[in-house]
Amino acid sequence: MPKGRPNTMNNYGVLLHELGLDEPLVTPLRERFLQPLMALLYPDCGGGQLDSHRAFVVKYAPGQDRELGCHYDNAELTINVALGKTFTGGALYFGGFFQAPSALAKTLDVEHVVGQGILHRGGQLHGAQPLGTGERWNLVIWLRASAVRNRLCPMCCRKPELVADEGFGDGFTREEPPTVDVCVLT
Repeated sequence: MPKGRPNTMNNYGVLLHELGLDEPLVTPLRERFLQPLMALLYPDCGGGQLDSHRAFVVKYAPGQDRELGCHYDNAELTINVALGKTFTGGALYFGGFFQAPSALAKTLDVEHVVGQGILHRGGQLHGAQPLGTGERWNLVIWLRASAVRNRLCPMCCRKPELVADEGFGDGFTREEPPTVDVCVLT
């Protein structure tokens, strides 16, 4: 039975690796589809060097998590897909980057639509406004590039001290991964 929390801010949801879905589903999705696309869209923040991820589903419902405070992700890039159920409210909001002063002076609100995803940089400040009614389930994939994070940790902005860990850990590796050939899309 799954036991981990999806992340440090959400209380309801599941880590996909605990369901055995990393290797058969999420890793091929990252390697075959997301990495080549991210190499084109986000070459400056590791889009072509994505070599790990953390994937989870979160649940928002009355009496449970209804909103998500302003934060940034432990990822170079994040994809967030509204999986479903019927709900009102709960729009996502986006500000600047966490390293920038007054990064939330002006926000952009984005309605989350079932069946659609939102892609953003992990360091972009964002959150979810309170859910009005119903239930919302989201698939979130934190896409990580060890070639980027090995030089500068996205959470503390310092050079990391690497320690051994199993699986993907927090996306740091001891060796540089190869870059993807962006011509694979043609």
